Amino acid sequence: MTSDDSRADDGSRGTGSRQADDFRAAAHTAADLAADHLAGLAARPVWQPMDDAARRTLLDAPLPAAGRPLAELLDAVGRDVLPYPMGNGHPRFFGWVNSAPAPAGVLATLAAAAMNPSSAGGDHADVHLERAVVRWIAELVGFPHPAGGGLLTSGTSMATIVCLAAARDRAARAAGWDVREDGLAGMPPLVGYVTGETHSCVRKAAELLGLGSRHLRAVATGPDGRLDLADLRAAVARDRAAGLLPFLVVASAGTVGTGAVDAFDPIADLCAEERLWLHVDGAYGAFGVLDPVIAHRYAGLGRADSLALDPHKWLGVPVDCGCALVRDPAGLRAAFSLVPSYLRDEAAGDLGWFSEYGTEQTRPFRALKVWATIAHRGRDGLARDIARTTALARLLGELIAQEPELELLAEVQTSIVAFRLRPPGLTGPALDAVNRELPAAVQRRGRAFVTGARLGGHEMLRACLLNPATTEADLELLVQEVKTAGTEVAAALHH
Repeated sequence: MTSDDSRADDGSRGTGSRQADDFRAAAHTAADLAADHLAGLAARPVWQPMDDAARRTLLDAPLPAAGRPLAELLDAVGRDVLPYPMGNGHPRFFGWVNSAPAPAGVLATLAAAAMNPSSAGGDHADVHLERAVVRWIAELVGFPHPAGGGLLTSGTSMATIVCLAAARDRAARAAGWDVREDGLAGMPPLVGYVTGETHSCVRKAAELLGLGSRHLRAVATGPDGRLDLADLRAAVARDRAAGLLPFLVVASAGTVGTGAVDAFDPIADLCAEERLWLHVDGAYGAFGVLDPVIAHRYAGLGRADSLALDPHKWLGVPVDCGCALVRDPAGLRAAFSLVPSYLRDEAAGDLGWFSEYGTEQTRPFRALKVWATIAHRGRDGLARDIARTTALARLLGELIAQEPELELLAEVQTSIVAFRLRPPGLTGPALDAVNRELPAAVQRRGRAFVTGARLGGHEMLRACLLNPATTEADLELLVQEVKTAGTEVAAALHH
């Protein structure tokens, strides 16, 4: 044993070595905590309200003056945080569009945090891996992917801002305006076209980009929930006649309310004819194209000018991770590129930095968890998982249709099921009142989790199936929970 080894044994080891040992021990504990949490999800309630003491522990935590050991911090996480989840890891969580985390993505998140780069640009692994996974995502959904034609974002809300900014810039330049230099003041209003089921992130993007929500036209939908082409064509003609500048159509690859997928080919034909930018909101539903049973619904998706989608939804990549894809990379760069002298990189090559294609300068290493999730399952595994959830959704639709007290409100097109409770004799405002209160009543019972929305002016429940671990028995339990909670809600409202 050397003298240095002797000093290590008698407590004289360097600070760096002690920190490494502390981290290693804590990392093992953290792995056990995460594994136990994931393994125990199905045996626990899906979600239940936090008791007041547990809530106050987090809300009233004082700012610490002295630090705490890593092991003590993990004790607090296991005691005060992990027992109170949102519920989305549970196989009976059917709320909103929130997936269970893919285990490979969970593991990769730790490694990415250990590297902690800024993925703005440069010659390091995260930058090259992001270019690869963006290409993988494009290949999965069949979207053309020229080099530089996309980037990872925090989610589809940010991806939508990125894509619509490129659309706005192109339309302004075509009208003789430089919106980056001069803004929109004095320019005839740019007009976009959406439907009543378009996600709210599109309106937020329009407001943030200075377009104004007043200039988003709500186009009618047909009985199948898809954009009505004749109404779109008429709306564009009216706006052109009024001296406005139509520039954008937003179609959906799976609406949040019912999962409806628009008919992309005829919309793309009209957009080409009218010189409009076609943007597709694929946040939730674009990956449905991997299921051979419903793939036909996505015909023409690749003709869009831009596509926004979320690997952190149907693929199960841990939050946060969205993706913006565009047919023409030059459009993104024209809208965002700004390279000050202190960020010049003479070795960046023709593509430059990712920070030239969006709003973020310092960008987290999102690519590793995407890479791990896709690489672990492979295209075939992802397709099986997605096909499993769409099949379960169709089964749930059948179970609902068989129940006299329940009503299916829309065709099950992807993995969202829109329905409501409709007991005999209950109509009008009373029926809406019951269905408005029903999701929260189901949630509080802790055995299943659904959320509500409005469709056609009426309150409804919607179940979104994203977890391939969900079973047929889970669906049967959901139906029973809705009926039982409905009886309780109706009785409470009656009194």
